[in-house]
Amino acid sequence: MSGKHEKTPIEALGSPSSQKMPSATKRRRKNRGMPPPATFDIDTLPGSSNLTAIEAAAVIRRTPGALEQWRRDPNHPLKWRYVDGRPLYRVDAVREYLTRCGKISKTPQPHNAHGDGRGARP
Repeated sequence: MSGKHEKTPIEALGSPSSQKMPSATKRRRKNRGMPPPATFDIDTLPGSSNLTAIEAAAVIRRTPGALEQWRRDPNHPLKWRYVDGRPLYRVDAVREYLTRCGKISKTPQPHNAHGDGRGARP
């Protein structure tokens, strides 16, 4: 039944290069990388101001995807609220989160170090 005018399955579907989509119909993907550092000083903003997820990620130096994951946990220390379906972070909440992180994170010590500055015993 193979005739001269029949196409093979690959020819019928077309090669990927022959199916060029106009740039307007391509789906734009989210940028999941680390945003650049914030261009504003968080300490000069009023506490009642709101930050978008990108702005909050830039301030705390995390990816927007990390904030998205944190929003799935209702007990996460960085608090947010939804306004018109978009998550917004109050400046007060971001400052509080940063101070908590600063208190929690300690400089790592070598395994042989004691808390009082003595060296390890031989």
